[in-house]
Amino acid sequence: MVRRVVTGVDPSGKPVIVSDGEPPVTRQYTHTPGFARSLVWNTTAPAAPSADPTASLKSYVPAPGETIALAVTFPPASVYADPSWDPAAAGAEQLEATPGFAELFELDNPGMHTTPTVDYGVVLSGEIVLDLDGGETAVLAPGDLIVQNGTRHAWRNVGTEPATVFFVLIGAGGTS
Repeated sequence: MVRRVVTGVDPSGKPVIVSDGEPPVTRQYTHTPGFARSLVWNTTAPAAPSADPTASLKSYVPAPGETIALAVTFPPASVYADPSWDPAAAGAEQLEATPGFAELFELDNPGMHTTPTVDYGVVLSGEIVLDLDGGETAVLAPGDLIVQNGTRHAWRNVGTEPATVFFVLIGAGGTS
């Protein structure tokens, strides 16, 4: 579980904690055991303090100047190799749970995708492999930081334990 603490200002102008707990838009995926995503926050352009906007998010791909903050847990690759894993059901679940984003994944190259965003990532736990289109890879461990600049890529967990990464996606005008 991811814990989210949100601050705000009470009617008297005093800073307060307005919520503390699991983000309200959190999903443990049924068709890909161990895969989870928590929408931590999002902003429109220009960003401004607001009430919790997560329940009304229409697309997981932010428009230019908008942001989305996500915590994603990637299960080990063994989950995808298990004969009981159903790629069609998992794909349908992704389409329903992450509109706008899931459609960017390539059917002929599982995991590969390109988004019109600049993404900042922090590996919180486990190890994850950043697999780039050109064949380069980077193995990332807890505490490692990622700046993903709109390139074609995939995330792969080749270990035996889940890997959790916190991402902030910033909508950009296009890919590089």
